Amino acid sequence: MSRENGAVWDPAQYGVFGGERARPFAELVARLGGAEPARVADLGCGSGELTATLAARWPAAVIEALDSSPEMIAEARRHEIPGRLSFRVGDVTAWKPGGPVDLIVSNAVLQWVPGHPGLLPRWAAALAPGGRLAFQVPGNFGAPSHALLRELARSDRWRAKLGRLQEDAPVLDPAGYLDLLARHGYAVDAWETTYAQVLHGDDPVLEWVKGTALRPVLAALDPDETGEFLTTYRERLRRAYPAAPYGTVFPFRRIFVIATRNTT
Repeated sequence: MSRENGAVWDPAQYGVFGGERARPFAELVARLGGAEPARVADLGCGSGELTATLAARWPAAVIEALDSSPEMIAEARRHEIPGRLSFRVGDVTAWKPGGPVDLIVSNAVLQWVPGHPGLLPRWAAALAPGGRLAFQVPGNFGAPSHALLRELARSDRWRAKLGRLQEDAPVLDPAGYLDLLARHGYAVDAWETTYAQVLHGDDPVLEWVKGTALRPVLAALDPDETGEFLTTYRERLRRAYPAAPYGTVFPFRRIFVIATRNTT
C-alpha cells in the first residue's frame, strides 16, 4: 500500500535490499510447480521487477498488476509488455477481476491491509476452478526490529504522535490462514520460514526498516523530530543486532500460503 498514515513508498529505499526481499517471492512462486496459468493478477506489485519474472515464467499468460502507490507504478511501467503485462494504480481492497483468474499473487502486502483476513475469501472466490491464491507476508512483528519500534513509538516522548501507528500483530500465523481458507472450501498449503539474513553496510537493519515499517513513523514527524527519533532507535538496533566481521545477522520470519480452488 502507498500512503499509510501519510507515508509514501520510496522505490529506491525499498530496493536497497532487493535480493533479500525478492527471495520469498521466488520461493513462493517455485512452490506452484509446473502450472501454466492463462490469467494472473499480482495484487500489490510494487515496482514491478518481480511481476516481470512471472511474465518470463509464463510467456502465454496475461498478467494484470496493481499497486496503490503511484511512485511504485511509475517505476513498474518500465516492465510493461503490451497485451501481456500491464500495471495500474489501484487499491487491492477494491480489486474486482473482469472474469475468473487462474492465479492471484500477493507479495508482502497484506500486513498493510487492516482486516485483510476478511478480504482473502473474496479474492479466492475470483479464482477459476483449479486456480490458486498465493501470498506471503512478513511474520517478524515480535522481532527486536519491530518490538523496539513499537516500544519507542509508545513511549512518553512519542506517544501523542506515534502511539497508534504500530500494530502488535497485523498478520495471522500459518495455521490461522489455513483455517480461514479451508473453512471456505479451499485446499491450503501454509508454512513459514525464518531467513538468517546477513546484511552489510552501516546500520543495515535501520536501512531495511526505513523501506517498510518506519515509513508511517517518519511521515508523521518533522525533520528535527526525525533526527531525534532515529538517533534513539539506531542505538537500540545496534544493541539488538550487533555487527560481526562478516556483516549483521537479521533473522526474518516469513509466512507463506497457497490456497487452491477445487476443480468442480
